[in-house]
Amino acid sequence: MKNPITWIVGVVGLWFFASCQPKATPEEYNAKAAEPECYHQCVKQLTDVIIHDIFSPPVASRIYGYANLAGYEAMVPGYPGYESLAGKLRKFTAPPKPQPGQEYCFPLASARAFLTVSRNLTFSADMFDAFEKDFYEQYSKMGIPDEVIERSMAYGEAVAKHIMEFAGKDSYKQTRGFKHTVTNAEGTWVPTPPAYMEAAEPKWMQIRCWVMDTCSQFMPPKAIPYNMTKGSPFYKLTEEVYQIGNNNTEEQRKIAFFWDDNAFVMNVAGHVSYASKKMTPGGHWLAIAATIARKQKADFPKSVQAYTLTSFALADGFISCWDEKYRSNRIRPETVINKFIDPKWTPYLQTPPFPEYTSGHSVISAAAAEVLTKLYGDNIAFTDSTEHPYGHGVRSFKSFREAALEASYSRLYGGIHFRDALELGNTQGRKVGEYVVEKLAGQKAAVIASK
Repeated sequence: MKNPITWIVGVVGLWFFASCQPKATPEEYNAKAAEPECYHQCVKQLTDVIIHDIFSPPVASRIYGYANLAGYEAMVPGYPGYESLAGKLRKFTAPPKPQPGQEYCFPLASARAFLTVSRNLTFSADMFDAFEKDFYEQYSKMGIPDEVIERSMAYGEAVAKHIMEFAGKDSYKQTRGFKHTVTNAEGTWVPTPPAYMEAAEPKWMQIRCWVMDTCSQFMPPKAIPYNMTKGSPFYKLTEEVYQIGNNNTEEQRKIAFFWDDNAFVMNVAGHVSYASKKMTPGGHWLAIAATIARKQKADFPKSVQAYTLTSFALADGFISCWDEKYRSNRIRPETVINKFIDPKWTPYLQTPPFPEYTSGHSVISAAAAEVLTKLYGDNIAFTDSTEHPYGHGVRSFKSFREAALEASYSRLYGGIHFRDALELGNTQGRKVGEYVVEKLAGQKAAVIASK
């Protein structure tokens, strides 16, 4: 047994040594906490949970929107160059303010707000338990005093509570449980193989818009009328999909698969069927936002702002697109081709379960690309390895808009959309993205992009 006196002397020595260590100043620990990689980790974790929980693309966009709104609002008090979005987002009021005269670590508050909302809007709390245990320990290691950590976490939770109250009034609950009526009228949508799933989110246009004035603010022109008379405009659209499906090149197949982003793919092999989980289109574009933030060495507030505005563009893009989908209720290429041209034809990609016009990928990709272009600049070249872990490869682009256009045409190469749904959807999404930046960033976007 150790000598008690020696043990006491040792303990006192350690205490004295620790007490003499220089403590980090607020400037020092805030600089460490403001490393944007911490926030990137949070967004990546939310994406992993969304994939695991198999949220549909529109629902995923809602989750990303509220989580990033919480992260942004909890950050704002610590960064005078950024303003609250209260009064700018539809029906959004100012969140609680931090206590005056008290020290906070606002990057920590931001992460806490983001993760709290993320946890509340998803199912797999255990995935957050494991992540947060290690995640918050890093802030203690930065030299942040315990009382500052506690106060900052509490502030993040207060902001998150405010955001959840805001989320509770967006009509999401009121849209649950509705089913789309399949009329079997000529040219209208019907379930498609192999799963013949019901149409997803038929009331999504009733969700409160984020920035848009109404769900139909950027309504596209009417779809080309259904008419399978040979030589008609619609017949030509259908024939194009069929011919590309039969003769697509290796490059076209790579593009189609790269941008698939189908959250739930049903695989059928004989009498066995199983589902594959994948990233949603919104998750893909937020991963691109992370790639660009790292490439451009964007600081913490700019990274959070880019995530947030991109999330709003995605969310409003889905609302705008879904409004048109269930208004036009247009049939999918697979159904038309099987009935009139080739009963054994199958598209390269699995047809998703909702009406065809306009293309969701086209709308939301163009909307996200417009926001990122305004924040970071045009002609920003980048390599997208977002879905490399899922076997989808790596692709490089000269600009965000080029990537959005490729995402749009990937749906034609995949055999699941007609050309007009892509081109007019791209225009629709670009208008949504422009509006988001105009309303929420305005002239500041150019200033922020230059920092």
